[in-house]
Amino acid sequence: MRKFFFWFPMSAFLLLIWMLLANALTIGQFVLGSILSLGLVLASQRLRPLHGHPKKTLTILKLICLVIVDIAYSNWVVGILILKGKSAHRTPGFINIPLDIRDPHGLAILSCIITYTPGTVWSGLTEDDFILRLHVLNLKEESDWIHTIKNRYEANLIEIFE
Repeated sequence: MRKFFFWFPMSAFLLLIWMLLANALTIGQFVLGSILSLGLVLASQRLRPLHGHPKKTLTILKLICLVIVDIAYSNWVVGILILKGKSAHRTPGFINIPLDIRDPHGLAILSCIITYTPGTVWSGLTEDDFILRLHVLNLKEESDWIHTIKNRYEANLIEIFE
């Protein structure tokens, strides 16, 4: 039953994209798009050996809001740094952050969050002891970045996936 709830929204989304790209609302395009979207969703199931099952909807919404606010704020800060030019006194650097999260889906989302945020880049993860290597455009206090990653993002992702 759970698979049906994944197939239907994904198939509907792909069908919508198909109809928009076809730029025609004909029954033939609808049938062809339905067959292709269901076929792609069924074929893609074999490509995913692990399936993530998020647990807490409110935590997901909270994390989405935090990420949107952080991305907007980071855009503002990076924009100011760029506009100031050489007088901005940027201090780029690398930070090593030990991670507690082990779920591959949570790690993937954490990497996306970090990489989508301007001024930060996920530059590596050791597989032995799960230490994240993070590059920051303007590194002033390492403890602030460690606190942000661990408490704002990782804690919520652990609650969602583990």
